[in-house]
Amino acid sequence: MSGLRLMAVHAHPDDESSKGAASTARYVAEGNEVMVVSLTGGERGDILNPAMDTPGVHARIHEVRREEMARAAAILGVQHRWLGYVDSGLPEGDPTPPLPEGCFALAPLEEATEKLVRLVREFRPHVVTTYDENGGYPHPDHIRCHEVSVAAFEAAGDPDRFPEAGEPWTPLKLYYSHGFSKARLERFDQAMTDAGLESPFAEWLAGWDPARPDVMERVTTQVPCAEFFPVRDEALKAHATQIDPTGRFFAVPMELQQKLWPTEEYELARSLVDTYVPEDDLFAGVRELVQQ
Repeated sequence: MSGLRLMAVHAHPDDESSKGAASTARYVAEGNEVMVVSLTGGERGDILNPAMDTPGVHARIHEVRREEMARAAAILGVQHRWLGYVDSGLPEGDPTPPLPEGCFALAPLEEATEKLVRLVREFRPHVVTTYDENGGYPHPDHIRCHEVSVAAFEAAGDPDRFPEAGEPWTPLKLYYSHGFSKARLERFDQAMTDAGLESPFAEWLAGWDPARPDVMERVTTQVPCAEFFPVRDEALKAHATQIDPTGRFFAVPMELQQKLWPTEEYELARSLVDTYVPEDDLFAGVRELVQQ
């Protein structure tokens, strides 16, 4: 093992496979330790794969999501922990209905932070990844994931915070993962059209709010990981209730993806080590300290 450790904090099972999965698989393959933390069980996620939309699956959705997560973690080669909260769901309507009682988004910030601090102090990651202040998209669990992750990153090394949660440990870097870049979608859309293939992104791009900035404006770090895109896809498919194998995730031929956009994107949010942006490695500035 390299001695380097990465913790990826996610809101729901399947998020770890749709956000940064190829880079985490790459870091595992290189001999680094990676732990994925799922803050909720994903119990309120819709069943998005018609083949899995059956009464038997609905009746035991909590167990099914845990089984799917175990398969995905094995495919990626990561360690995995549950923080133990219940999915908040995505309330929709006008007016927006209240969040369900007992859900993660309503959990006290200090309580959830202490639970995550306990895992940080146990695993002792050098790098932590999570979502930005918008949650990647405005799901209440994603936004709460950001808040809890940032709070835990800042508290884990402070001996006065949560003294019963283990020996203090200070992670060295915090990143926000970024996906759904407009520039990336445009590149894929054009390549599909040029190849005479039907683009799954045309309608999406046509409806793109021109006032919405592209996340690439925030990206500081692009991790080359095209070799591990097939691993990412297998991990995604392990979440069979959430991922339709005939859906948009898999519409662009693998060779085209690897050629046109061979990286995954991150934003360096905090760093306690010297580094220079743009980066191509989440451990930039950390390797020198750990492996000297």
